[in-house]
Amino acid sequence: MDVPKPSQADRDRFHRLVPPDPRVQVKAMFGNLGAFVNGNMFMGLFGADIGLRLDPADADRLRHAGGGPFGPGERPMGGYVALPAVLRDHPEQARPWVDLALAHVAAQPPKKPRTRKPSGG
Repeated sequence: MDVPKPSQADRDRFHRLVPPDPRVQVKAMFGNLGAFVNGNMFMGLFGADIGLRLDPADADRLRHAGGGPFGPGERPMGGYVALPAVLRDHPEQARPWVDLALAHVAAQPPKKPRTRKPSGG
């Protein structure tokens, strides 16, 4: 699987869309970026694409507005919709979608941290 690397402009575009909310953390993921709330990702960067995790009704609305699959072509991420390119380049139009994703994922239970199994030996 070929993982596209975002350009600096893609990274900057992503950071401009990250809500200024103290609960939000941005982390590097496989050469790309993810924005998390309560340990769950609500927004991701995959190459130039920005994907949002939305409830099913909002995901359908974004698809009807031109959104598409998010992630590798052979295995897109379920539950995420890529912002249409026209919205990616207009933060004022993309912001409401980002806010919906944040609210949707923030309402879910916090992700429990993984516990490592003790190594035998």
